[in-house]
Amino acid sequence: MYGFSRFYKYPLPLLFLSLWLVAVFLLSDRPAHSQYAATSNKEKYQSSLLAKRIMPSTLTENVRKTVLENGLTVLTKEVHTAPVVTVQVWYKVGSRNEEPGVNGIAHQLEHMMFKGTNNRPIQFGRLFSALGSDSNAFTSYDQTAYYGTVERNKLKALLVLEADRMQNSQIEPEQLASEKRVVISELQGYENSPEYRLNRAVMQAVFPNHAYGLPVGGTKADVEKFEVEQVEKYYRNFYSPDNAVLVIVGDFQTANTLEIVKEVFGKLGRRQDSAALASPRASAGVISPSSSSSPIVLREPGAGRLLQAVYPLPDANQPDVPALDVMDYILTEGRNSRLYQALVESGLASELTASVTSLRESGWYEVLVTAGSKQDLKKIDSALSSAIANVAEKGVTSEEVERAKTQLTADVILSNRDITSQAMRLGTDETTVGDYRYTDRYLAAVRLVKPTDVVAVINKYLTKGARTVGFFEPTQKRITEVGDKPDSAQTTENFSPGAPVLPSEVGKYLPPVDLATDAIAQVLPQEFKFTNGLRILLLADNSTPTVTLSGYIQAGTEFDPDNQAGLAAFVADNLLNGTKSKDVLTIAKVLAERGASLDFQTYREGVHIEGDSLAEDLPRLLEILADIVKNSTFPVKELELHRQQTLTDLQLELDEPSEVARRIFVQSIYPKKHPLHTFPTEESLQQIQRQDVIDFKAKHYRPDTTVLALVGDFDLDKVRSLIKNEFGDWEVSGQAPTLKYPTVSMPEKIVSVNPVLPGKAQAVTYMGYTAINRYDPRFHAALVLNQILGGDTLSSRLGAEVRDRQGLSYGIYSSFQAGKNAGTFLIEMQTSPEDSNKAIASTRQILQQIHQQGVTLLEVETAKRTLISNYNVSLANPEELTDRILMNEVYGLDKVELHSFTDKIQKVTLNQVNQASRELLHPDQIVVVTAGPSVLAEKGIR
Repeated sequence: MYGFSRFYKYPLPLLFLSLWLVAVFLLSDRPAHSQYAATSNKEKYQSSLLAKRIMPSTLTENVRKTVLENGLTVLTKEVHTAPVVTVQVWYKVGSRNEEPGVNGIAHQLEHMMFKGTNNRPIQFGRLFSALGSDSNAFTSYDQTAYYGTVERNKLKALLVLEADRMQNSQIEPEQLASEKRVVISELQGYENSPEYRLNRAVMQAVFPNHAYGLPVGGTKADVEKFEVEQVEKYYRNFYSPDNAVLVIVGDFQTANTLEIVKEVFGKLGRRQDSAALASPRASAGVISPSSSSSPIVLREPGAGRLLQAVYPLPDANQPDVPALDVMDYILTEGRNSRLYQALVESGLASELTASVTSLRESGWYEVLVTAGSKQDLKKIDSALSSAIANVAEKGVTSEEVERAKTQLTADVILSNRDITSQAMRLGTDETTVGDYRYTDRYLAAVRLVKPTDVVAVINKYLTKGARTVGFFEPTQKRITEVGDKPDSAQTTENFSPGAPVLPSEVGKYLPPVDLATDAIAQVLPQEFKFTNGLRILLLADNSTPTVTLSGYIQAGTEFDPDNQAGLAAFVADNLLNGTKSKDVLTIAKVLAERGASLDFQTYREGVHIEGDSLAEDLPRLLEILADIVKNSTFPVKELELHRQQTLTDLQLELDEPSEVARRIFVQSIYPKKHPLHTFPTEESLQQIQRQDVIDFKAKHYRPDTTVLALVGDFDLDKVRSLIKNEFGDWEVSGQAPTLKYPTVSMPEKIVSVNPVLPGKAQAVTYMGYTAINRYDPRFHAALVLNQILGGDTLSSRLGAEVRDRQGLSYGIYSSFQAGKNAGTFLIEMQTSPEDSNKAIASTRQILQQIHQQGVTLLEVETAKRTLISNYNVSLANPEELTDRILMNEVYGLDKVELHSFTDKIQKVTLNQVNQASRELLHPDQIVVVTAGPSVLAEKGIR
């Protein structure tokens, strides 16, 4: 789903605020979450060593910049590691170009750009889906971007579509009215978050006279007033070749591709009104951020106390930016960071995040603190100020600076391994600072940062008088439990959806393309099994000097005792807190010094290990991992600190409509005593003792239930030997614990449950029931069926009707959650409270249509092409590739499944899909849970 973006950590990467992504484990428990002087020679040596280790070549080494006669800037970068390509169009317009009264118009226009053109009066999401393109869009402060990643033979088709909507988009009254409802639904989802509301208030105070103080997505009041003429004028003013950057990265030949670009885009004309490209309020002069000595206090419904401090900073082109980012890592990145030690380790806070935002006209440093249980925000604010003042007074060590520089630089490298991310960085740099080579220059400057530079920027920017602080104080206690017994009610509807999506319409408007997919190199992972039962899968890939590690241990929440729900997550979350030879800070330091990451996340069917590092640091990453799984000690102090953080997190979760809906949904379809029924509560978390943690770990963390998959730049034999040395002495005792899931029957009728969360602006609905597991012979047919039903929020039956035509939901998706054991069929949507009943009724009607009438052959063939293309594109991403290799092994599938999956999808027939629709869709035996504002309780679901 499209949305708007914010910036995080190192400058200019994008954090997309897309909501409710569906994954295999969606319904499982969510992952819990001395100074010395250094000589100049030593600093030079460390900096040169850093450069050698992390920067073997520049990020823009083979990038070519071309400017067409009409002003279009084209950036191309050949990457021949997989037969895929990404196409992105970046417009130099965002919320920076707005003012009160029209706040959100850039975001609204972004939505309208999917509604069709004069040449193609059809939802563009359907065209992208037919191409199998992983497409999306976002609006940010300085730019609006549209991107798609496809197999290389569809490059020209994507270019044709982007050129068409650059100047021929339709903005019709009826469609604008519908999409305004969608945007308002999106904004209401953000309004559900106290963090968002606090940030909006603080930013308005920091930038009272500049658009950076306005919310990127807009406000409901302004969106409701948008007229067709306003949006059309904005489109004409800003969407032109001379105000755009086209970025192409992937498997193509530059010379040939540039000829195609000139053919497709060269005929588009410049805009006449070049003055419109200026920011309305930027022309007034230098930005003068404001500050306030007393905190802004929001007293509203919520669950946790929040503190946000914002310090104005210079724009991205200023020389202080690299030192500011190094400062941020020293202050807030990891367990050893200064503010983490002062606030979280002390128990004052349960969570701390921070980021440097560097934009075209200004920037800011933002610190967000979630208070610990019963902790006072004024006390936290005092501790925050004291910690920063202490750093400014006593300085930072060369060791801290070098570690931060390594982490920062490694983060940049590790986040640019796939072609989509590489293109994103080029587009962001070119549109924000006007130079696609900015990150190369930035990293070179980072290597030169010294301790004195860090202290200088703290003294210059992080003064108490310069900041603006906001407090969020919840006004009422949130619910602390989710009830087990749902209320039952028969849902009826009086709404009839429009005609089914006609795929034949897509074919009329799709640009010519060779629909035959490119052959993917049949490279398979090497599999090894040690005598203790540990399985490893290795796939060498030298395209980048990095390694991605993914692992699985059969120790998920399904093994939680009835009275100790949360124990499995408690164990996984505390593994990094100390071993027999290393304490928590030593472990954190070892990883940070190499810019490596290691994390454990608990799901219903297992604990997932996620790690990555630069290639030469793999031995240390594996050494730490082996030490943790074999020798973790669970120190009492760390366990109790984690318990308090988890209790605070629980309170926050039960203030989120999506979490409340998820819990009640799962507990409504799985009865008590079922392994999936229980969720952590305050009582169950208090029941967990250290010995319980030790016993659970000893029982469930075993080499014979563990799988490791690695993809990256390594020698197979050396890595195999390395893993054997580290894990070979991991002993196994007895038989691995097993579970037998009881059979769960379908609900006899429609079950409706409506938990009320006061103060929320948006409702979240979960609909579904038990379904197939991964081994069901209907699995591949179900995937095709789901793609047609709700696999895409724009091109599917549900998306086209509920989201696109009626504008009832910002996002609506369906999925078959097919794991090793019990599976779940799920539909999730977000709506305005007043639209919930209509959206639910419409959804059930579409389910009824497909259940009774089936789908068409053209729909099946289109869905199959989309699934196959999306799968091939996913294999070009090292993280997705590693996860697929891992889960195929976990499910006991043959390793050739990595490439035979697409053949199985291709062989699915119309009859198989329609049989699956009759057997797997049950609109009259469905659980419907809608969590949100009190208006739902007043109306009920009728």
